[in-house]
Amino acid sequence: MHISAKGNYGLRAVLDLALHYGRGSILSADIAARQQIPEAYLVQLLNLLGKAGLIRSVRGPKGGHQLLKRPEEVSVQEVLAALEGPVALFDKGESRSAGGGETDVLRDVWVAVENAINGVLSAVTFADLCKKHQMQQANFMFRI
Repeated sequence: MHISAKGNYGLRAVLDLALHYGRGSILSADIAARQQIPEAYLVQLLNLLGKAGLIRSVRGPKGGHQLLKRPEEVSVQEVLAALEGPVALFDKGESRSAGGGETDVLRDVWVAVENAINGVLSAVTFADLCKKHQMQQANFMFRI
């Protein structure tokens, strides 16, 4: 399994929106600068996230982007699925009989791994990530 730049940047953009949740619309230029994402690419990702019903984008001088749900209601899995599609470790349409019983045994392992990955991704919300980010920021400030 590989998370592409698309998924990584998209997760960072949603984290930024979650960190600023409740403060109104956030400009894409501000997200791009804070998260070091090329703004033109960020706009494409925000459009995908909007189509998936995760964010709302408003154009104009008072425009910007914001999460449609509270951070505790948005999981990492939901964002990745919107950007990358579902997590899949193998093609579900593969023939089960091609390799005999060994193939079935291995497939069962990959299904278990896939289920575990999806379980973790579904369990982690952006509220969890916000708390972790804030703790890291506090620790960083304490060390200075």
